[in-house]
Amino acid sequence: MDLFKKESHINFLGHRKIAAVFSAVLILLSIGMTLINGLNFGVDFTGGTIVELRYDNPVNLEEVRTILNNSEFAGAVVQNYGSANEVLIRLAPIEELDSSDISTEVTRLLGVSQENVMRIEFVGAQVGEELTESGGLAMLFALFGILVYVAIRFQTRFSLGAIAALIHDIIITIGFFALTQIDFDLSVLAAILAVIGYSLNDTIVVFDRIRENFKRLREATPFEVCNFSINQTMSRTIITGLTTLLVLFALFFLGGETIHGFAIALIVGVIVGTYSSIYVASPVTLALGVSRQDLMPVEKEGEGLPDRP
Repeated sequence: MDLFKKESHINFLGHRKIAAVFSAVLILLSIGMTLINGLNFGVDFTGGTIVELRYDNPVNLEEVRTILNNSEFAGAVVQNYGSANEVLIRLAPIEELDSSDISTEVTRLLGVSQENVMRIEFVGAQVGEELTESGGLAMLFALFGILVYVAIRFQTRFSLGAIAALIHDIIITIGFFALTQIDFDLSVLAAILAVIGYSLNDTIVVFDRIRENFKRLREATPFEVCNFSINQTMSRTIITGLTTLLVLFALFFLGGETIHGFAIALIVGVIVGTYSSIYVASPVTLALGVSRQDLMPVEKEGEGLPDRP
């Protein structure tokens, strides 16, 4: 108990009701924005046309984007493909133009000949629907697997707390993209799945410390144990979060426009995931009535009695 009194100094869970209201407001706003605005799905989900061009010299991607954005191909995704001389362009579907017309118009706008066109492919909307369905199933399977894993490793109340935190992170991250209308493509979906792993890792670290402290601090209440455990892991949480954000901001500012959506999704996810591991996972577990007995091994009848001859 001396250790408990010495180290536990920030009353995180004392503000759990305010945090619950704040999280509820964010979730409702995120759901509302998603229903009202919807997501600005990229070509990966909506379908469209892919044009691959090869130049004699390295290409300035910003110039290509500017030219296309000032035409009927606004919002095109432009990136290098293979080398600095090759460009891959993803174009949203345009009803009045077929593949040959698109190829002709793109080459005219960019001032290149048809000989520079290495490949042109049309991606139908059906493929986009399949990707959307597969992406949604991937998140559901990930959440179910996490539910089972945490329930086996800890206890059912802990698993529900972890899932609540992950659902909280996913909804708010998606809501951010609905609000800003940043392109939602496969790289963003991959980032959201990565956020699930990051947030879970933070939560598991806190849960591990809670389990250890339930055995050490036998006179402390579950509230005190959870609060103390969050304090103990706070330095690790801050260091991990800051170093991760440094890398993500470097990707955002230096990685080019192609991975902006990926970097933004991870930045938002890391911030929200760090918050939820403190103010969502542990409070939900505590509200469900977790106690020391839930984590203690069940003693078998007669265990610990002296052997008799």
